[in-house]
Amino acid sequence: MGEIEHFLPLLAQREAEGTLTPLLTHGHVHFLWIQHANLYLVATTRKNANASLVYTFLYKMVEVFSEYFKELEEESVRDNFVIVYELLDELMDFGFPQTTDSKILQEYITQESNKLDTGGSRVPTTVTNAVSWRSEGLRYKKNEVFIDVIESVNLLVSATGSVLLSEVVGSIKLKVFLSGMPELRLGLNDRILFELTGRPGGKNKSVELEDVKFHQCVRLSRFDADRTISFVPPDGDFELMSYRLNTQVKPLIWIESVIEKFSHSRVEIMVKAKGQFKKQSVANGVEITVPVPSDVDSPKFKASMGSAKYVPERNVVLWSIKSFPGGKEYLLRAHFGLPSVEREEDEGRPPIAVRFEIPYFTVSGIQVRYMKIIEKSGYQALPWVRYITQSGDYQLRTS
Repeated sequence: MGEIEHFLPLLAQREAEGTLTPLLTHGHVHFLWIQHANLYLVATTRKNANASLVYTFLYKMVEVFSEYFKELEEESVRDNFVIVYELLDELMDFGFPQTTDSKILQEYITQESNKLDTGGSRVPTTVTNAVSWRSEGLRYKKNEVFIDVIESVNLLVSATGSVLLSEVVGSIKLKVFLSGMPELRLGLNDRILFELTGRPGGKNKSVELEDVKFHQCVRLSRFDADRTISFVPPDGDFELMSYRLNTQVKPLIWIESVIEKFSHSRVEIMVKAKGQFKKQSVANGVEITVPVPSDVDSPKFKASMGSAKYVPERNVVLWSIKSFPGGKEYLLRAHFGLPSVEREEDEGRPPIAVRFEIPYFTVSGIQVRYMKIIEKSGYQALPWVRYITQSGDYQLRTS
């Protein structure tokens, strides 16, 4: 039990040496750790354990504790020590992960669990069922399923305009309000499915999903056999699946910048932003982060759309545009006083970063073709689908 005392000194030492890794070893003990807010969550093992399983479990712990305490930080752990202890007792037994579904855990470990209860708590039968993620006997007056297809675009563009890195990371999230124990079948425009069934779909109308990861409710054997996504869903919100596409994406918001220096005393930055997506779509909450030298002062801005502000603690100009329609082009001019222009060459110039969200649009072209809901009572349920594209790690180099 005393081995954990070696973790923080070892972490500090490795950090100082610049050799910090996700796995640290002291003697015969391995520390597998993650950081969340002001906390370190650490798993210890003497064996050659499955590292993927350990890290998945640590992130699952963060998810469960966040569901209980809203914010997982040192104070919330101190204030809820008894609940944390009870949760750990259910999450893991003898080093093996057990019940990790927060919705099921909340049925028998409540926020008042530190009160003495001599009657003992009854563990719900769900825990020992084949479907451990969904309770029995759920009833809704209105049966509905809300489907969100959310895609993040990771992009790195060089100063010459060539795309250095391009990928789409997507997830399909569901919000389920269904009675009973329904089975759902989700159909996508999956290229491999079209090829297996000999369906004419064409390469333009289908997508090839890579690195697919499913929620535990999905029947993997069925998916492997015929690419059918069949599952009994948990109640409420959950992520059904995530996927990745290594595809050449045209930058949805293109950025050009020009920097002019005058008499070693001031600098002018011109940034042009152009929406390169279809005109009927609109990017919301656009934020363009433009790096500036660390010793600038006296900022002045003129933007054709939105507003700009200087953030000195980050050495950036933040240009915010609430609504950016496709095909539109906007301009920002920034003027700064600059006592020592020469320092900029030494500092280098970080890339311009862009944040945005485009509703009712997916860059990959993925589509929900159908959602079938089968339940023994035969009720009719209404599925709703929404598509969203947002920026991930979206950067454009200027030098």
